[in-house]
Amino acid sequence: MGFRHAKDDSPQDDAPASNLTGVQVRPKVVLAPESKTYQTVGKPEIKVDAVKLVQGKPAFAADFEKRGMLHAKVLHSPHAHALIKNIDTSKAKALDGVAAVLTWQDLPRVVYSTAGQSDPIPGPLDAFSLDKKVRFVGDRVAFVAAETAEIAEQALALIDVEYEILPAILNSTESMTSTTKIHDEPEYVNFADSNPDKNLAAHIRIDIGDVEKGFRDADVIFEANYEVPKVQQAHIEPHVVVTYWDEDDRLVIRTSTQVPFHVRRMMAPVLGLPVKRIRVIKPRIGGGFGGKQEVLMEDVAAHLTIATKQPVMYEYTREEEFIAARSRHPMRVQMKTGVKRDGTITANSMYALSDTGAYGCHALTVTGNTGHKAMALYVGDGEYRKAPNIRFYADVVYTNTPPAGAFRGYGVPQGYWPLDRHMEKIARTMGFDPIDFRLKNAIHAGEYHPFSVAWNEGREPRPEIIQTVGLEQCVAQARAAIGWDDKFGNEEWHSGRWTEDHRPSTVHRPPSLRKGIGVAMVMQGTAIPYLDMGGASIKMNDDGSFNLLVGATDLGTGSDTVLAQMAAEVLGVPIEDVICYSSDTDFTPFDVGAYASSTTYISGTAAVNAAKIVAERIRVRAAMILKLDKHDDIKLENRQAIAPDGRSVSMAEIALDSLHKNNQEQIMGVASYVSHVSPPPYAAQFAEVTVDTETGAVTVDRLVMAVDSGIIINPQTASGQIEGGMTQALGYAINEEMRYDDKGRAYERDFDRYHLFRADEMPELETIFVETFEPSHPFGVKAVAEIPMDGVAPAVGNAILDAIGVNVDEIPLTPERVWRAIKHQ
Repeated sequence: MGFRHAKDDSPQDDAPASNLTGVQVRPKVVLAPESKTYQTVGKPEIKVDAVKLVQGKPAFAADFEKRGMLHAKVLHSPHAHALIKNIDTSKAKALDGVAAVLTWQDLPRVVYSTAGQSDPIPGPLDAFSLDKKVRFVGDRVAFVAAETAEIAEQALALIDVEYEILPAILNSTESMTSTTKIHDEPEYVNFADSNPDKNLAAHIRIDIGDVEKGFRDADVIFEANYEVPKVQQAHIEPHVVVTYWDEDDRLVIRTSTQVPFHVRRMMAPVLGLPVKRIRVIKPRIGGGFGGKQEVLMEDVAAHLTIATKQPVMYEYTREEEFIAARSRHPMRVQMKTGVKRDGTITANSMYALSDTGAYGCHALTVTGNTGHKAMALYVGDGEYRKAPNIRFYADVVYTNTPPAGAFRGYGVPQGYWPLDRHMEKIARTMGFDPIDFRLKNAIHAGEYHPFSVAWNEGREPRPEIIQTVGLEQCVAQARAAIGWDDKFGNEEWHSGRWTEDHRPSTVHRPPSLRKGIGVAMVMQGTAIPYLDMGGASIKMNDDGSFNLLVGATDLGTGSDTVLAQMAAEVLGVPIEDVICYSSDTDFTPFDVGAYASSTTYISGTAAVNAAKIVAERIRVRAAMILKLDKHDDIKLENRQAIAPDGRSVSMAEIALDSLHKNNQEQIMGVASYVSHVSPPPYAAQFAEVTVDTETGAVTVDRLVMAVDSGIIINPQTASGQIEGGMTQALGYAINEEMRYDDKGRAYERDFDRYHLFRADEMPELETIFVETFEPSHPFGVKAVAEIPMDGVAPAVGNAILDAIGVNVDEIPLTPERVWRAIKHQ
């Protein structure tokens, strides 16, 4: 394999193709043997929207003005569970500047799910725009539209509501046995095994192989319980939407969403409008992380626009993001694993009790992913590798807390905390090398993804063979980068008496400070096979530039850039000649949206396929101009169509000829793509920590992640994904947690009490890409966006164990939890 180094800025062939310059720190990329030298693919191209953003141009949903714009506010429930017996809005309506006040009595009663997913939505229909029953503190009671946000707030205080308070379920362990029914509405629509009579949003039972026989074959069985918390996506831009009627009496929804086409489809019945009368526009997004996969608040502004016939803007406050948006599902997880004395896993079982909150959005699919992605990594060895014994059971229950939903990683981080912590305990108890033990049992290329034969989100399973696994090389690269062999088991290093380069330390360290090193191995997925579809269209302009229209949604992740890179590569032009416009349901082709790590893989293939159609027509036109008998061997590069004899014609000449001169045609290509496979990316996550045994305080000093995400289209944006993901995952590991009092009221409502890591608090981060060529994609890519969420927490937990010999089985790893574990060891 070859190498590209992070800080070597000299090679010109690794520089952005554009003329913008700047200082860049690049990740190390270990090249795949199949790697080719491309014009734009593999280069750290500057993001196509970078300049307009640093110039502060109006790019976001709220950067919008329209005459007569009203501002919306929502009255939220102060009770965790209650019936609305009476609601009086007369004083609010009488307030000067108020245009409309809506309650459940003013709206059609249409049941739906807020989960932004393909049709049919794989979950129960259990929500209404407004209901006569509230199910959590923060649930909707009434909508107000007024001339200013301040007037709307005043109006909320004038609404008189009489509640009948009902018993609330705040603990997931009580949900299935409680006599309280959170959903007793007759309109409730079940999906699969949901059962509102048991407060059950989803019920999963997956058996692969013969798990009980596997346990009988084991020499030792390990069992333990683990917990993971509810956490917030904390995107800097809150949810925001603007709605208005256009000149053709069509409703325009300009919204900060990851799923514009799902918004259009799902809002149509809720609003009582046909799909053709709704246009959804997704402008630049200031972060989403899954939280904006929810069709969360578009209906609020839309109902008010329908009622007032005026434009309406609704922007969440930060408090609303905490009490009335979505979050990661908290889970209680039980692990049971059978192991032989030679280190072979004979059976592995996980049970998850998942808390979906008051509504079942993403309940089945998130929790299904917990098992599907995490439990698939370790299949066993020998005969057990050929026929793995794996069990994943889960119950997803309703509680009277704010609903959980999609969050980057989509259930997988919840699975890897218990799974990898469990692997570490087994290795240490049985005296195995923790890395060798994991790799011995990890899945190999050429083997079936074990869950592909057993489960498919409520659809028919379709067996899938995994083609590329770079896990072993990821381990080797990250292991060397962090100096594992010098530190693991080295008491001189643990105590701080020796430095990393084997010299006595001159820094005085209190004896209470202990250093530790930990590892975790993870796999994720790439898109949802047989379901996720993306479309793209490309047309040629007079000057030889191209318009690329995609339904894919750029959340700030750089997807517009990487899609343009791939199209530019096929067309033989620099990226600045490809003008990318995305996510407008009137003008761009359909795309499921930005989730399931699908954009570069699914939408990218659609863009490549559209570009191939255009490239074919360009070659045909070039052959006509150059008077060649055939066109197949014409090369497209450097804005030229180059014949085998060396003659060439420019893209601009071809464009003018095709549009204005001879046998005129619009050179254009339209394509779509749906995959039949979901190739997993893999990663090795290493962590170094310092633990204060007197206080329990944990400082994460360093994180190194080596990732197999196939071929890397843009190492700069891809490394941003890994480092940003590790940052979010670090909060999940160390300090982020959403908690509620005995009335269901949130303690954390802002970034004061809900602490995010600041730049000056971050550990040293290092990203290494280990390229493999995934044959199911034209450029060999796999997903990169979600896998950095999975390994940080267990690697940090394992590093704490390495430092002080203490297991903490619940995250976040706060000083209090660590200190209590030390005292109870």
